[in-house]
Amino acid sequence: MVNRNLLRQFDQQNDEAELEKMFAAEMGDLESWLPAETQEFESNKIVTGRVLEIRGEDVVIDIGYKSEGVIKLEEWKEDGAEGIAPPKAGDTVEVLLETVESEDGTIALSYRKAKRQKEWNAVLEKHKEGDVVAGKVLKKIKGGLLVNIGVNVFLPASQVDIRRPQSIDEYIERTIECVILKIDEQRRNIVVSRRKLIEDRRRIQKDKLLAELDVGQIRKGVVKNIAEFGAFVDLGGIDGLLHITDMGWHRVTNPRDVVQIDQELEVYILHIDREKEKIALSLKHKTPSPWQNIEAKYPVNTRHNGEVVNIMPYGAFVKLEPGIEGLVHISEMSWVKRIADPKELVQIGDKVEVQVLNINHDKKEISLGMKQCQSNPWGEVAKKYPTGTVISGVVRNLTNYGAFIEIEEGIDGLLHVSDMSWTRKVSNPSEVVQKGQKLTCQVLSVDQERKRVALGLKQMANDPWEGDIPGRYLPGQKVSGKVTKLTNFGVFVELEPGLEGLLHISELTDAKIESPEEVVKVGDDVDVKVLRVDTKDRKVGLSMRNVDDGKVPDIIPDMPIDEPEEEIPQEPMPTSGKKEKLRGGTGPQGPLFKLPGSE
Repeated sequence: MVNRNLLRQFDQQNDEAELEKMFAAEMGDLESWLPAETQEFESNKIVTGRVLEIRGEDVVIDIGYKSEGVIKLEEWKEDGAEGIAPPKAGDTVEVLLETVESEDGTIALSYRKAKRQKEWNAVLEKHKEGDVVAGKVLKKIKGGLLVNIGVNVFLPASQVDIRRPQSIDEYIERTIECVILKIDEQRRNIVVSRRKLIEDRRRIQKDKLLAELDVGQIRKGVVKNIAEFGAFVDLGGIDGLLHITDMGWHRVTNPRDVVQIDQELEVYILHIDREKEKIALSLKHKTPSPWQNIEAKYPVNTRHNGEVVNIMPYGAFVKLEPGIEGLVHISEMSWVKRIADPKELVQIGDKVEVQVLNINHDKKEISLGMKQCQSNPWGEVAKKYPTGTVISGVVRNLTNYGAFIEIEEGIDGLLHVSDMSWTRKVSNPSEVVQKGQKLTCQVLSVDQERKRVALGLKQMANDPWEGDIPGRYLPGQKVSGKVTKLTNFGVFVELEPGLEGLLHISELTDAKIESPEEVVKVGDDVDVKVLRVDTKDRKVGLSMRNVDDGKVPDIIPDMPIDEPEEEIPQEPMPTSGKKEKLRGGTGPQGPLFKLPGSE
């Protein structure tokens, strides 16, 4: 008899086995068309996907997840490129999974971010801070330049070069080397410096160069900077100063007339200070100095032709040959012209004839003269204007001792104050003459060696003391006058313009007085009697006693008065004027008159 329970159990086991076999077969078929889930789908991870299709501006990507991702087509545009190189359906691409699944069930992918992250990782694997990298300058950004070394890095403007250039635009599109200063992994920023790289390399080159350099060598260099005082030349690791005075044996006023930025030069090593790392350079020392044997080429008193190359307030510099210049002082330009500015006679570029006056070889200075190549008018002055010659001229200048009168161009004569009037003492020339006034004078003397001519104005008229005054003022004669000055010894009375007489204190009154103020004061009109006229000493003695009797004592007592000696200002040149003493008293030694204006 069949055990049905056993059969039922057996059939159930067979059914389960068959079911498992069929399920395994079905799963095998399913795996044949479903991709294996081998990727980890986490945010901010790079995954591999396959381009399914391009829908307008979108690229559909299958990364093997439950849903496809969409990336904008513009992410395939390269930096700096004009167009887009889009992917094709079926292409395998690496993308960044930004969001695994959003609220609407989609995933967020980025092709551009994945590319940048791979580039960043590649740079970090190869480089660290302090490494030297090379890259192309893409563009100018705020504060510096954007350089691509595999990723875009920042080059500050202050780190572009040792000396900051006027414009950093010239570096755009250039491939340059830099050193990595700082890496910020969190912000994915890298700062680089071209300046530090140059400084490091120059430091190595400088140490090597300083060991090789020696005074007297000729070295090649490049002009890096120009200043008012010279130029800095890069010798290949260290800069040397090419001073303006060493740019040429000739006078250089502007360094840019000789050198230019980035110009290659061969320079002479003039001096080396190894401690301070300073080097003095020269261009002119590559050739012999033109000052060698200068005395033989330009002996004193020889004449030469030259060119005016510079004009200063005190004179003009004349080039005799390249590197040899001499100074024509303003005083050596003309015998006769009064020159206030050398430009009145010469201009830069003028060809002039000069005479060598002096050579200072140590200071490398030559004194030149222009007037020495012309005839000296003072050589004929004595012949043209002998003593006694009457000349006419214009008052050119006034001094405290006289007036300068222009006889002819460049020839002045001095009219001394003592030669302006016979009768009055002139304390200031402006009392008699004015600047610009035309005068007729007489030549008194000529000092040709000292180039001076003495003139006289009073000599144009007869001396009134030789006949006129003695004829009009007789002893015992009553005359009128005005008191002009009081002294301790008497009173000065003006008899006529330019003529004063002395009224001694003893001749004021018969009574005994201590001071003239007891009898008269300045400005009083008085009647006086002439006691005597001394033509030799040019003095007139007066008296107020017995004015109307007309009598003169037979004996006039000698009453000397010690009055301070007064001197007429003298200019050191020959004149006919002389110092005069004013003595008191009515005797032969007394002050019989006083010229007006004297104190």
